[in-house]
Amino acid sequence: MYETDAAVSQYCDAHYGGTYFGVENFPAACAGICLEHMEGRPKKRALDLGCAVGRAAFELAEGFELVQGLDFSARFIRIALHLKEKGFVRYELVEEGDIVSHHEKRLADFALEGIRDRVQFFQADATNLEPRYNNYDLILAANLIDRLSDPGKFLTTVHARIHVGGLLVLASPYTWLEEYTKRSNWVGGFRKDGKPYTSLEGLKHLLDAHFRMLTEPKDVAFVIRETSRKFQHSISQMTFWERTD
Repeated sequence: MYETDAAVSQYCDAHYGGTYFGVENFPAACAGICLEHMEGRPKKRALDLGCAVGRAAFELAEGFELVQGLDFSARFIRIALHLKEKGFVRYELVEEGDIVSHHEKRLADFALEGIRDRVQFFQADATNLEPRYNNYDLILAANLIDRLSDPGKFLTTVHARIHVGGLLVLASPYTWLEEYTKRSNWVGGFRKDGKPYTSLEGLKHLLDAHFRMLTEPKDVAFVIRETSRKFQHSISQMTFWERTD
């Protein structure tokens, strides 16, 4: 679904378009929260995993020497690379029916023009990353785990890519759907031993061997515009994990 014209346009708008209903730009908010939590920690290399069209990666580059953005969608990565190389993106939005509006956004609009050289983008699968993607001080995975076929595999191996003392930051609305993740691979959102088993409980179980949770989770809202009169308003739970071993 992320290769369609509609998805590409919606994500371009979600990353670089206006704000709706007073909800802060989600990728920019995630990057800002990450940088706050990295205060006093090394900030050499960061990974934006599931970067979509790249806004959080550019924002993280304000504080990191190098940021790599990875996404499974080839079309998302093409948009991010175009922004890095040309500094702008053009897209159209559905107003209603066949009526569309045309938009152009530039990195300079967000004071991000000067950091393009500190950002790289590649197409990759989060559950099957090449060995070269390692030695990070921060990994951000925003709205990713509930779209992976095997989130458990990702969560139980990601520690090997983060320095001891580095941070893993996860954000997810936990919208588990079998079209993306078969039920047996859900991290939470089901009953276990007759009791509700939440995704946060599942994360704690899967990450406990190599991480400690730093703070209480934080809710971060996001809005996806479908048409001028139809929007998706969701809330991700952001959690912060420090690698301990």
